[in-house]
Amino acid sequence: MTVITEENVPRLPRHVKFRFDQAREAWVVLAPEKVFMPDEIAVEILKRCDGDTTLKAIIDDLAKTFEAERDTVATDVVAMLQDLADKGIITT
Repeated sequence: MTVITEENVPRLPRHVKFRFDQAREAWVVLAPEKVFMPDEIAVEILKRCDGDTTLKAIIDDLAKTFEAERDTVATDVVAMLQDLADKGIITT
């Protein structure tokens, strides 16, 4: 099991796709036999999971972009990515 920390560099595994679905007019995460429809905040987080950027930098960017308390952003982002990692949707 992967434990998500701010030092991690999150990315989608090769078998998972994240894209805008024209038919649904929404962002979707496609995994084998699964489709997830992330909300707007999750989309912003997933867009930053590029395999090059540390989670710390992602959190800093989100806190700045949304003018939010960094600790609150960190707690929420780590929890979301841990849940996705547990489901095999995110890797580091």
